[in-house]
Amino acid sequence: MNALTKLLAGCAVVSLFLPFFAWAADEPSPFLVEPPPVPVATNVLVRVVAQGAMVLGDDVGGARVTITEVDTGRQLASGLQEGEAGDQNQIMRTPRLMEEPRYSSRPSGFFHATLHLARPTLVEIAAQGPLDHPAAMQRASKTVLLIPGQDLTNDGIVLHLNGFIVQIEQPPPGTALIAKDDVTLKASVRTLSGSLVRPHSDWDSRKVKIYGEVVIGDRVVERVQMFYSGAKSHFEAPFFVPNQPDAPDGITLRVVAADGSGGNFGIGEAAYPVLTERLKPARKN
Repeated sequence: MNALTKLLAGCAVVSLFLPFFAWAADEPSPFLVEPPPVPVATNVLVRVVAQGAMVLGDDVGGARVTITEVDTGRQLASGLQEGEAGDQNQIMRTPRLMEEPRYSSRPSGFFHATLHLARPTLVEIAAQGPLDHPAAMQRASKTVLLIPGQDLTNDGIVLHLNGFIVQIEQPPPGTALIAKDDVTLKASVRTLSGSLVRPHSDWDSRKVKIYGEVVIGDRVVERVQMFYSGAKSHFEAPFFVPNQPDAPDGITLRVVAADGSGGNFGIGEAAYPVLTERLKPARKN
């Protein structure tokens, strides 16, 4: 091949690549790494609600809420739900369409977090409460896909906690009981949001089975049906204190509230030492 032929062949090869060079001069290379996406502020609203009742507000200590990224286990936000229990008439008695807010139409407690998300993120939102009543505390969680910049507003993500707050009021927990005495057991029953359970109310005690148990060790020795006392959410029933030899380590009083149709159950317990029978005072001569 002579010199002229080689020169012409080289020019042909260069002309083949000229379009690529011209494109490369005007456009970014497809092999360049793009910068990471910029995180976008995303507002998330969470409401923790008692099943079939109101929002867990300041009256019961509210609830603790955590938001965790599912893929990494990294906690994105944590804090307390604070505020009011909400408007009972709006929450319990006002008809509404599915898309209409129930808990945010009037002031009520909530937890708010602003997350900075760079991509769609699957999170677990968990709640635990009521914080002022450890014996009645429940936990609920759900997974939610969050999209950067798409705020969760109005009611937000609603988590329902099932249960009752049951507290033994009488006899005072820890009080020594006298064997064979006839004693009145009295307890209060409320929803986890603190609403009173009583007859003919939004939380009708006639639909709830409420009873007391006298327990020695792990054995129930007496079960009594409890009835509304007419005072707030108090229920009561009489029982006999067992003989001291039968309960050398004392007894436990247990009150159970069970609403199977509503999915709410609660227990209150307290321990009591038992003393021997009270001696009658001697007659004066």
